[in-house]
Amino acid sequence: MPDRAETESRKLLRRLRETMADASTAGQVRLDRITHIIADSMGTEVCSIYLFRDKDTLELCATEGLKPEAVHQTRMRVGEGLVGRVARTATPINTANAPQTTGFRYMPETGEEIFSSFLGVPIQRLGERLGVLVVQSKQAREYSDDEVYALEVVAMVLAEMAELGAFVGEGSAMAARHKQPVMFRGAVGQEGTAEGHVWLHDPRVVVTNPVADDPETEIARLHAAVEKLRVSVDDLLEGAAAAGDKDQREIFEAYRMFANSRSWIRRMVEDISRGLSAEAAVEKEQSAARARMAQVPDTYLRERLDDLDDLSNRLLRILTGQGRDTGAAMPQNPILVARNIGPGELLEYGRALKGVVLEQGSVGSHAAIVARAWAIPLIIHADGIINEALNGDHIMLDGEQGIVHLRAEDTVVSAFRDKIAMQAKAQERYAGLRDLPAETLCGQRISLQMNAGLMADLPSLEGSGAEGVGLFRTELQFLVRNKVPRRDELAALYGRVMDAARGRRVVFRTLDIGSDKVLPYMKREDEPNPALGWRAIRVGLDKPGVMRMQLQALLRGAAGRPLTVMFPFVAQLDEFIEARQHLVDEIERERRLDHVLPSRVEIGAMVETPSMAFAPRRFYELADFISIGGNDLKQFFFAADRENERVRRRYDTLNVSYLSLIEQIVQRCAETGTPLSFCGEDAGRPVEAVCFAAIGLRALSMRPASVGPVKNLLRRVDLTQARAVIEEARASGVQSVRPAVMEWLRGVS
Repeated sequence: MPDRAETESRKLLRRLRETMADASTAGQVRLDRITHIIADSMGTEVCSIYLFRDKDTLELCATEGLKPEAVHQTRMRVGEGLVGRVARTATPINTANAPQTTGFRYMPETGEEIFSSFLGVPIQRLGERLGVLVVQSKQAREYSDDEVYALEVVAMVLAEMAELGAFVGEGSAMAARHKQPVMFRGAVGQEGTAEGHVWLHDPRVVVTNPVADDPETEIARLHAAVEKLRVSVDDLLEGAAAAGDKDQREIFEAYRMFANSRSWIRRMVEDISRGLSAEAAVEKEQSAARARMAQVPDTYLRERLDDLDDLSNRLLRILTGQGRDTGAAMPQNPILVARNIGPGELLEYGRALKGVVLEQGSVGSHAAIVARAWAIPLIIHADGIINEALNGDHIMLDGEQGIVHLRAEDTVVSAFRDKIAMQAKAQERYAGLRDLPAETLCGQRISLQMNAGLMADLPSLEGSGAEGVGLFRTELQFLVRNKVPRRDELAALYGRVMDAARGRRVVFRTLDIGSDKVLPYMKREDEPNPALGWRAIRVGLDKPGVMRMQLQALLRGAAGRPLTVMFPFVAQLDEFIEARQHLVDEIERERRLDHVLPSRVEIGAMVETPSMAFAPRRFYELADFISIGGNDLKQFFFAADRENERVRRRYDTLNVSYLSLIEQIVQRCAETGTPLSFCGEDAGRPVEAVCFAAIGLRALSMRPASVGPVKNLLRRVDLTQARAVIEEARASGVQSVRPAVMEWLRGVS
């Protein structure tokens, strides 16, 4: 690259920095100066800056060369015109004849029809689109590679200046960054409401010095940081090799490849030569990688670009000293915000957290399990919140609706606090029912039990009024470790769970992994539909060593007490027979070893697939008890992925056909005298719970916080009347009995 070009680029960036440093200039004046400086430096008649006023609309915020009256008046949608195309694709457009270029949109108010050549580059920061920078000339020519590169460097600096609040002014397009109220709609991972302050799991690095005068010093800083990065990656690689972890080793091998990539380092050195600081150079290349990532359909290539993204974050933390482990204290009432998080990392935060918001995640993930254990709301798929939130920001979670309010306006805060106060008042009322049975007006007693997955859940057994643990998820103890837990560790844990239950029945569900719950030390299977793939009992039967070890731990943890074991995701009779035989064999083995045996062993199954509603009678005779796994059964019955908000809300639990399926299972269990319960989110919804009880279910298992509301409604209804309402609605030919049941409940005192 010519020295002269590098010098001109540094001069331009220096002038931009001086403009940014002038505290006496307002945002609009500063933007106007910047467009003048860029046009003057690049020898073009026009320079314009378009910024987003909302996620779909760009606004002309400053220009040199177009009609001044068009500023803040000219707007376009993303994808509209050449500027909109640059914003949509996050890639430059360079043309000698703009009016003849596909997608061109003529905007007469700007007076741009006399300018032929057009160069537009995205203003973006780490994948976050901020706007578009454009230069235009009357002369019909394509801009050189050096000019395109120089404008991209300038756009990078503008992005950093926007991040630092350099362009704050009137209007939405120039509103202060990270100061405006924002609402995010996600999916519900765990219900509940919470108010607090943002605590970022991986805080964004803020580059405060995008422009540097001494390229040699900056290049030396870059090389020193890269060397430190290489050493840390080598250490990670050695650790993965020592642990025999092939998957982690492959990831760190990719890291090492990128850390030693000459082209990656060469591009950053070129950016520094143009006038950027070392940090800004890293971020520029990272933004380019993220833009490429968004355009790549190939999964493998996207993962490699993701590796580069993570490596860039590590390099930025080394250069700036920002990010994790800075010693900053968590704010009061912290609400964790993260892209995604593993169970071990989440558990390290402890019970101080008031809620969790994830950009990714799933309703059945380990994060959801921990959130349920801590009885805190979890919202997943809150797209964009990582780029928007800052540590300490005021945040409110509505876990019933899947809504996050960030820096909300006073009216929203007031309404939200009213809702929390009403919920607290209701909880006080439910607390008064804690020691009373869930007995209906017609004398039917419903057993209400709680779901659990951590020792931290067990104190809720007393406070909630639950009669026992209808489901104890055992997979979390496997998910939080880097290797398979030892049998004696598991036996001790299961023993402590039974101690904490104080004689109440605990149903231990055997390891339910696969789908969205992948063990860190287990090779991830590339399956097109993991929810229907190699998971739960299928893994256990194919890996009998792990299943037998867990069964031995359960038998020993019981220490002479009654033991209840349930196998998940049984889809046909022979799977249950084989799994049951494994437990029978382990009981006999423990007897031969002269170990203390449980006083009684119950062996049950979860019915989570429609196939088991039609299973041979022998299944119902062999099972000591059955639990309907409502979450999976519902998604498979309606062929509606419960992770997909577009489809899962279309289907009602009180749909006549779904209730008929459940009623068939109730009748088959009644024929064989097999105890039956319903376990899942729907069991904890009062209206659904009344309907389940009305069609014959006498045991429901739910999260602890739902026991009070469900008990409160059950004690106020007559199931005979509820059954009559359901039957009348069915006979009328409606799709769902919900409207009829809700109308009836309105008359219940």
